[in-house]
Amino acid sequence: LRDLTTAYEAATAFLGEWGPFQRRVFFLLSLSVVPIGLTAFSIVFLADTPDHRCALPAHLNLSAAWRNSSIPLEEDANRDGALVPSKCSRYKVENLLNYSERGLLPGADVNLSNVPKEGCLDGWEFDHSVYTSTIVSEWNLVCDESWKRPLTSSIFFGGVFTGSLISGQLSDRFGRKIVMFATIALQAVSKFIQVFSPSWIVFCALYFIVGMGQVSNYIVAFVLGMEVLGPRTRTLFSTAAVSLFFGVGYMLLPLIAFFITDWRMLLLALMLPSCLCMPLWWFIPESPRWLLSQGRTEEAEAILRNAAEMNNIEPPTVIFSSLQVRTSFIREIKTFILHMQYAQSPSICHLLFMNTITIAYFALSLNTANLNGNPYFNCFLSALMEMPAYVLSWVMFRWCSRRLSVFSSLSSGGLFLLIIHLVPAHLAALSITFEMLGKFAVSTAFAVAYAYTAELYPTVLRNTAIGACSTASRIGSIIAPYFIYLRTYSVSLPYILMGSLTAVAGLLSLLLPESFGMPLPDTISHMQQCCQKTPNSKYEEKAGEQRSQVKRSRPQINQQL
Repeated sequence: LRDLTTAYEAATAFLGEWGPFQRRVFFLLSLSVVPIGLTAFSIVFLADTPDHRCALPAHLNLSAAWRNSSIPLEEDANRDGALVPSKCSRYKVENLLNYSERGLLPGADVNLSNVPKEGCLDGWEFDHSVYTSTIVSEWNLVCDESWKRPLTSSIFFGGVFTGSLISGQLSDRFGRKIVMFATIALQAVSKFIQVFSPSWIVFCALYFIVGMGQVSNYIVAFVLGMEVLGPRTRTLFSTAAVSLFFGVGYMLLPLIAFFITDWRMLLLALMLPSCLCMPLWWFIPESPRWLLSQGRTEEAEAILRNAAEMNNIEPPTVIFSSLQVRTSFIREIKTFILHMQYAQSPSICHLLFMNTITIAYFALSLNTANLNGNPYFNCFLSALMEMPAYVLSWVMFRWCSRRLSVFSSLSSGGLFLLIIHLVPAHLAALSITFEMLGKFAVSTAFAVAYAYTAELYPTVLRNTAIGACSTASRIGSIIAPYFIYLRTYSVSLPYILMGSLTAVAGLLSLLLPESFGMPLPDTISHMQQCCQKTPNSKYEEKAGEQRSQVKRSRPQINQQL
């Protein structure tokens, strides 16, 4: 058979699309993504900054009036210039003690504007009404040390960057299944050790490893599902299922954090779902496509025969021709280097728009703690907005052009974010509404982008290609926390930057190749043919005729194989 993809689809069509085997793989792989949703934005609660003020020496003999007036008032840019107690300075203790001993009263006898100020030399007092403790309150990551808070998130995403870089190559080399479960175990062990972190540096080092394991788990599970499931099922899996189960984990995060307000205990609770995923090893198979690409035809056939037995279907006597499959894939691997220039040709545009999606998505997700109102409700609302977004991404991916889907969602997301800085400060609810609409649009684009990328690359380098794109896009997630940090200078600045970048990324997406209506490529040469074609009704009609012909000629194809 000339087309190896058609040969594989034809040889495995006897399994059907939605039997017990496919349902098990579909739901178990989706279930393995739930712990990732729990961990991805846990820093929102682990490193939230409680209200705080400078502490006074415990032995200081100050009158109640001077103790209450020991903190100067400053304008708060996030509250429209309202005067609030300073978080990083106090009046000089010596002066306060002197005034107190002389019986003078603040404001009446002493003009507070003339009292000299000093930093928080004796530490800080943190409000424990919302959180029992966070890493901010435990290690005083405020004022001059406040730069460590966004850096903590960036270190996590640096781990995500590294995981994206190596996970694709590892799974293409050693297999999807073993790398997936190795990274699940890595996450569980790292979180457990992180609970006992004695310092911020140790916490960040372990957080880096958690990020590395998390993205590796996500990418490999995503690709494994794409390669095991049939054409129609993989569309639902890659756009809606994986994203919806991620969203379920994300929605559970604020609920768990609401009841567990100590950051160490919260980490321990977030570790348990990863442990519960380990027994799935005995229920999730290796990718037959990957086994074929390695020439391990017997193992691929064994998995498909077990699947046929589970689906109560009698498999053909010979599923694959071992020599033919091995020879075809080895030839493709040998020409890998020669074709890498083509494989990378859409990368510049692709990586630019992936980077921008990542910046907007993670910045908006991390910003929930800064919005007006309850941080737990805001985080839950942000997660809730992703659920209809993922459903929409599946609808668009099923029936719409890939480029049109990405362009429309990114452009509308950029527009919503740009509108936010025009909303008056006293209309906080309206600002949150536009921010959530922006999150909805960006989440839709984020879900479509992953599945879109998987369609552009063949089996022999799909995991490596997705890993490479994910790696480069992590530059956006690394700098995303600093977009939020810009709020200290201007509340509107992050939205202006994110909105502009997102709108530009929507325009850049129009330069990407179209893959709608194309079969999933298995080889590099097939990838070239698919990306050079423009799908139209005539092509789709021809593809449908070919699929019907394959089904009618099942016995003859099996005999040839």
